[in-house]
Amino acid sequence: MRATTALLLRAEGYVVDEAGGGEEALAWLADHPVDLLLTDLKMEPMDGLQLLKRAVEIAPRLSVIVMTAYGSIETAVEAMRRGAYDYITKPFKDGELIHRVDKGLEHAGLISAVDLFAGEFKARHGLSSLVGRSQAMRDLTTRISRVAASEATVLVVGESGTGKELVARAIHALSGRSRAPFVPVNCAAITESLLESELFGHARGAFTGAVKARRGLFEEAHGGTIFIDEVTETAPAFQSKLLRVLQEGEVRRVGESTSIQVDVRTVAATNRDIELEVNDKRFRQDLFYRLAVVTLVVPPLRERLEDVPILAQHFLDRANARSRKPHRLSPSALDHLSTYGFPGNVRELENLVEQAAALAEGEELLPDDFPLRRKSGDQVPAVVIPSSPGGPVQSLADAVTDAERRAITSALEQSPHDLSRVAEVLGVSATTLWRKMKRLGLKTTGEEPQLS
Repeated sequence: MRATTALLLRAEGYVVDEAGGGEEALAWLADHPVDLLLTDLKMEPMDGLQLLKRAVEIAPRLSVIVMTAYGSIETAVEAMRRGAYDYITKPFKDGELIHRVDKGLEHAGLISAVDLFAGEFKARHGLSSLVGRSQAMRDLTTRISRVAASEATVLVVGESGTGKELVARAIHALSGRSRAPFVPVNCAAITESLLESELFGHARGAFTGAVKARRGLFEEAHGGTIFIDEVTETAPAFQSKLLRVLQEGEVRRVGESTSIQVDVRTVAATNRDIELEVNDKRFRQDLFYRLAVVTLVVPPLRERLEDVPILAQHFLDRANARSRKPHRLSPSALDHLSTYGFPGNVRELENLVEQAAALAEGEELLPDDFPLRRKSGDQVPAVVIPSSPGGPVQSLADAVTDAERRAITSALEQSPHDLSRVAEVLGVSATTLWRKMKRLGLKTTGEEPQLS
C-alpha cells in the first residue's frame, strides 16, 4: 500500500520519500526538510500516535495526515487532538487523498507564515514568542491570519509577558497596512495629564511647556496601525475622547478647535478582566464594544508547556549569537523547565535562558543553571527535600538524580540487553535514556543513538 500510494503522489508531481516504519521515518525527518507526513495508525513496534508525537518534536511545522480503518476513527480524532492536521479512512479514493494532501501542504505553508518562522521577519520584530506547536498557539495564529486581512478593531487580552504586543505586530505585518507605520503606546507608562497630548497631539501654547505644535501618535500612525497597550489604565474622560476617535475617524489636538481626519486601524490590549472593569464602572461599556469587535486571547505559558523547548532553544540561539558561546540545553534542563508554572510567562523564560547562558560554567546548561521561583502547589517540590524522615536535607537536583538512577537501574535489570525496551518502559526516547545513563555513570552500549 505504501508503494502504490507513493506512486500515486509522485504522478501528481510530489517529491515522496518512503519509510518502512516509525524509527526510519524519524531518522529521515531529523536529516531532511519535510512538509507533510502521511502515516498509518496501526504499526509495529511504533504506532502512528507515537510517531506523531516524536515527529512534531523534530519538525514542529510538519503537517501530519493519519490513515485509519473505519473502526478506528476515534483514535484518528485523538491524533488530531494531539496535533495531526487531518485523517483519512481506508479504503479511500485517489482523488480524496490528493485533495487532503493538497490541503495539508497549504496548511504547512500557512503555519510557516502565520507562526512567523520566517527568519528575517522574526528577527526584525522579535516574534518568536508566537512560535509553538500547542493547540492553543495554533488556534491563535489561525485567528491572527484571519483577522489581519480585515479592518476590524481588535482587543488582545492576556497576562503580562505573554506577548500581546507581538500579536498586534503580527496583525499589522500580515495586513494590507504592513508598509505603513506600526505605532505602539503604553497607557500605563504615561501620566493621565500627558496621555491625551501624546495620542492626539497639541497646539502651540496649549499648556505650559508646549512651545510648538506637535502631532499625536494617531496622526503618526496614519495609514497604519496604532497599538494601545493597557487600555484599561485610562481615565473615563480620556476613554470618551478615544471613543470619538474610533467612531468618527478624526482627532482634535489639545488646544485646537478643528479636527483632523486619520485612517488608522486600532489594536488595544489589557492584562485585566476588562468585562469586570466594565461591570464595576471603571471602563466605558460603549468603548469596550467598540474595541472588542474581535477579541484574541493570548494563553499563558503554563497552559502550553509543550512550547517551552522550542522557545528555550530560540532564546538560547539568540544568546549564543550575541556572546558566541556554544551553549546547549541538556535534556534534564528542558525537563526541569517544562514542569515550571512561569508566572512571568514567555518574558520570564527568556530572562532565565539569557541568565543561564551568561553565568553557566560549562557548555551544557543543566537544571542548576535555571533557578526557578517555585511556590507551594507547583508541580515539583521546592528547592530542597529530606532524603529520609528526620535525616539530612538533600538538594532537589540530587534527589532527582538519585530517583533517575534507581528507575533506570530497575528497568535495566528487567531488560539488560534492550535499551529500546528500557526507554519505552521509562517513557523517554532512546537518545534521552543514553544521555541520562552517560551522565549518571551507568554502563552504555557504545555511541549515542542517532534518533532523538
